[in-house]
Amino acid sequence: MCRLLETIKISQGVLQNISLHNDRFNRSRRELFGVEDLISLENEIQLTGQLNNDIYKCRIIYGKKIEKIEILPYAIRNITSLKIVHDPNIQYLYKYENRETINRLFLQKENCDDILIVRNGLITDTSYCNLIFSDGNKLITPANPLLKGTKRAQLLNDGIISEVDLKLTDLHLFKSIFLINAMIDLDDNLEISMDKIF
Repeated sequence: MCRLLETIKISQGVLQNISLHNDRFNRSRRELFGVEDLISLENEIQLTGQLNNDIYKCRIIYGKKIEKIEILPYAIRNITSLKIVHDPNIQYLYKYENRETINRLFLQKENCDDILIVRNGLITDTSYCNLIFSDGNKLITPANPLLKGTKRAQLLNDGIISEVDLKLTDLHLFKSIFLINAMIDLDDNLEISMDKIF
């Protein structure tokens, strides 16, 4: 069985969105490994006073138990263009450490910064972000992403975004796409205009 990965944002020395990370971490352990005991991630992660006010990424590798925890400085990648790639069979329901299939698709990005993955005509995710589509009024996320991320879950819970099955043919309905993940918030404005999707 492949190892899994949990990535948590640390901002101002505080673990962000920790309850949703705990939920996904323990649910994945239960569903994939049959482990019923709950682990509290905030009790396992040792935040030192040496962290300054920068943004850090806490990377947890685990199976039945936590195998490794590392805390690394983080900077948002500059993504300004997406290449549409198709894979009718891709599955990534759990946040696996092994991203071989996604990495293979990423090689098809040509001159773009990242990829927009389409499965059976439906838009899913980029290689490492969930997608939020804006028409200028509403914010929509694909109902069936490859991975239901924790930031996406938070925005859904807060009523900021809504889920819709989005087809590739729906792209013209929107003005731009925002990329989000555990490390990238909606207000970080990682925004891509629709004319930069190829």
